[in-house]
Amino acid sequence: MSQTDITYDDVMVRWEPNAQGRLGQAAFELFAERGFEQVTVAEIAERAGLTERTFFRYFADKREVLFAGSAAFQDTFVSAVAAAPDSAAPIDAMAAALYAAAANFTEHAAGARRRQAIIAAHAELRERELIKLATVAKAVADALRRRGVGEPAASLTAEAGIAVFRIAFERWASDPVGPDLPQLIGESLDELKAVTAGKLVARH
Repeated sequence: MSQTDITYDDVMVRWEPNAQGRLGQAAFELFAERGFEQVTVAEIAERAGLTERTFFRYFADKREVLFAGSAAFQDTFVSAVAAAPDSAAPIDAMAAALYAAAANFTEHAAGARRRQAIIAAHAELRERELIKLATVAKAVADALRRRGVGEPAASLTAEAGIAVFRIAFERWASDPVGPDLPQLIGESLDELKAVTAGKLVARH
């Protein structure tokens, strides 16, 4: 969760009018109208004016419509880490990746929030989302190691960064009138740095 996992619905609109785009658009329309669990692959294909066989050429099942942007989402993180200045500390390279991802979501906020609402309502989708994020963390750790960051620093930085993203994104998605995603990421990064520096004081 399209450019990232999180821009799906709006990105569907920008797709070329090919089979994959039509199927994705139809799926999101039906999910919005009837709920994820009530929609079948056959209904998605029918709404798109295509066959079930065509659907399965592009998606393993209806869940995968929601995760069609996973590769691009991961590439955003990895590319931003690789492009960070050589002098950047690991956490600063990770921060650059977080802000790059946030920019994509901010541009397609309505679709990202709609997708998140579908995922949040279904345990199997939440599990799939966590698997996706774990895969991204592993790829980011690999990118950090290519920058010369050793272990366990590379893995710790990647895992912490993805946790920052997940927490900030969930806060942003649940509150359309609240702070924007880059601000929430910045606040979460500051909290993380305070924790690691031993400066965070418990709030009562």
